[in-house]
Amino acid sequence: MPGNLSHIKVLDLSRVFAGPWAAQMLADLGAEVIKVEHVKGGDDVRRMGVPHLGPDGQPTGETSSFMAMNRGKKSIAIDMGTPEGQELILRLIDSADVLIENFKVGNLARFGLDYQSVAARNPRLIYCSITGFGQTGPLSPLPGYDPIFQAMSGLLSMTGIPDGKPGAGPALVGYSISDITAGLYAVVAILAALNHRDTQSGEGQFIDIALLDTQIHAASHMAMNYLSSGKLPRRNGTASQITCPWQSFDCADRPIMIAVGNDTQFRRFTELLGRPELADDPRFVTNLERVRNADTLVPILAECLKRDTADNWYAALEKVGVPSGPLNTFEDVFEHPQVQHRGLLQTVEHSKVGTVRVVANPIRFSATETGAKLPPPVFAEHTDEVLTDMLGLSADEIGALRRKGAVR
Repeated sequence: MPGNLSHIKVLDLSRVFAGPWAAQMLADLGAEVIKVEHVKGGDDVRRMGVPHLGPDGQPTGETSSFMAMNRGKKSIAIDMGTPEGQELILRLIDSADVLIENFKVGNLARFGLDYQSVAARNPRLIYCSITGFGQTGPLSPLPGYDPIFQAMSGLLSMTGIPDGKPGAGPALVGYSISDITAGLYAVVAILAALNHRDTQSGEGQFIDIALLDTQIHAASHMAMNYLSSGKLPRRNGTASQITCPWQSFDCADRPIMIAVGNDTQFRRFTELLGRPELADDPRFVTNLERVRNADTLVPILAECLKRDTADNWYAALEKVGVPSGPLNTFEDVFEHPQVQHRGLLQTVEHSKVGTVRVVANPIRFSATETGAKLPPPVFAEHTDEVLTDMLGLSADEIGALRRKGAVR
């Protein structure tokens, strides 16, 4: 069964996280994705993360981060610094629907691979550029990585331990949230541009995605707290700043996360705790009042929850319809019945290391497939295949390019 994008060809010139994540999403949706890597070592992310271990427990030469961002692609290694390499990329662009790149602003113009140059050859091309600060503005020439954008976007002003408590200070979100967020915005933009091309204009266009922009926009509901009230969000540990109770609580054995989303749920929660009078207390009747008086309410709830174990509270809360959940490690995550039922752990056969477990794409369609058709590629694994099948080059021609260092 073909994917929704099985008619789309993507040229992935990007590296590290945001761009490769976007290209992998398109591959999961059925697109044919050609990953163009530098002849000297390939994508930097091949050297990031932890070593991927084989069945014997020994490093395989692959890394966790590359495996996470690049399934479903074919890898071809080209030196775009050579005239021959530039010509190969241009010929690949001629038949592509989408190009994704995350070079510093202006860099690809040196190789004749900027949007203006390639659009003249392929006016239907959707050209998506993902950079730290975008194509314009005083910081546009600068590089950047995820923690820079977590800091600059205001995210770190909201995450971490509150002032005045032990360990107070900001805490980095535990994954590269700015990259993943930018990659998802890029996918949305690419799909919108493809729809516009195919239903309205017949022409492609340039897409400018900035990690700083997308991370700020992703935090819009918290930014609106400030824009609406003039009051800055604060670091609040696991607790919400707009809903209460909505945080982790210590039970007799370990913590549990509880999220009471409305006043009716709060009443059921207090009845379960044996403190029904709290739901009628003027300080706690509405969510706005509970947030305003959280310093008084939360210690009362916390004392009640210490009486029993997390599993017992979880089962009791489920029965009365109050959302709660365990604070899982990834070991717990992949053992959870719900996660297993949804098939979020997928296996693919890797040409070098055998069976590889990956986190499956979570999108489910009723009529089309989603998911990797190919494993994360070995460096330059498909150079000969792509140059032969897509460009019609002979073995002798590929050999000559390889001797010149134009391909790997």
